[in-house]
Amino acid sequence: MAAKRFQWLVVRLAPRSWAAAMEAESREWMVRCRRCGFERTLWELGGIRWKANRAQRTATWGCCSPCGTRGWHTVARRDRTESTIRT
Repeated sequence: MAAKRFQWLVVRLAPRSWAAAMEAESREWMVRCRRCGFERTLWELGGIRWKANRAQRTATWGCCSPCGTRGWHTVARRDRTESTIRT
């Protein structure tokens, strides 16, 4: 919940062109559950990743909605040629 509030605040304070760029780039970053493979965009989770290193891979701790477990999730930029996202 706090992440969504932070996202809302940053988008409201930033110029419109920046906010649009932040959202577009944040939607390219996928958060994947290491247990079940479920993926969501970072933006859907309330995160912002803007002007980040394209090759960087990282991990974050969180709860997966479908499998209901807490654990590590991989955060990586989606390949632009990938046309579908698993939900």
